[in-house]
Formats: sequence, structure tokens, C-alpha cells
Amino acid sequence: MTMETVAVAPTPTTTPTPTPTTETVNNDTAIALAQQKKNRIQVSNTKKPLFFYVNLAKRYMQQYNEVELSALGMAITTVVTIAEILKNNGLAIEKKVLTSTVGMKDENKGRQIQKAKIEIVLEKSEKFDSLMNAVSSAPEEEAAKDNKDDEKQ
Repeated sequence: MTMETVAVAPTPTTTPTPTPTTETVNNDTAIALAQQKKNRIQVSNTKKPLFFYVNLAKRYMQQYNEVELSALGMAITTVVTIAEILKNNGLAIEKKVLTSTVGMKDENKGRQIQKAKIEIVLEKSEKFDSLMNAVSSAPEEEAAKDNKDDEKQ
């Protein structure tokens, strides 16, 4: 009785391609939302002075062409003031105003309370770039004028 050894080629195994999980989808959505809201400023009436937000909004409009100002409760008046300053100076046009209420947990009492919320979307006005250039060149012109005055003396 003779025994023969037969070589058998290994059968290729295929690994299934991973299907997107809920975690991947949620992660992609979160990244998309984060990129979409890069131009949002959440305003507080206690943390920063008013003109910090005004100047920040100007920079955001330079970068993204529009800015979304958002606030809760007592900070709503600050957001409205910021928007009005930008509009009255000819820098911005009001695109959208949204108001709503948000349920939040009261830290002191531990129960749900409703807080007012506002979102104001402003976009650059047609005069925005020329107005911003005039403001940035004004200090340079003043310095040049001072230098000429010094040379005369």
C-alpha cells in the first residue's frame, strides 16, 4: 500500500469590504457641520467686550463673506447691537434672522427651563471691501502726514 501526497493549492479568502458604520456616518456629518459653522460667533454678554465681537465679525466676513451671530437669553441684546453697528456702518446686509427657544437644565434648581435664542446671518455689503481698505489705510496716511510735519520742522 503506497500513499501519495497530493498538494492542494490554498483557496483564496476574500475579506469583505467594510460597510460604513453608523459611527463613520455620524463622524462625517459632524465634520461637515463643523466645517459649515466655521463662520458662527456665539456671543456672550459677560465674557468679551462688545467691540471684540464687532471686529471678529468683520474678520469672519472678510474670510467667509458672511457671519452667523448666535446668542441665548440676556446676550440677545448684544447680538442685535453688533448686527446694527455693522449694518449702520455700511459693512453688512442682514440675510436671515431666526428666533427660537431652547430647553436647558437650570444649574441651581435642576429642572428644565426655556431660554430664548437668536441667530442673525449677515453678509458682506457691496461697499465692505472699500470701507475696510479705507479704515486700514487711514493709520498709514496719518503716519505719513506726521512724518512730513516732522521733516518741515
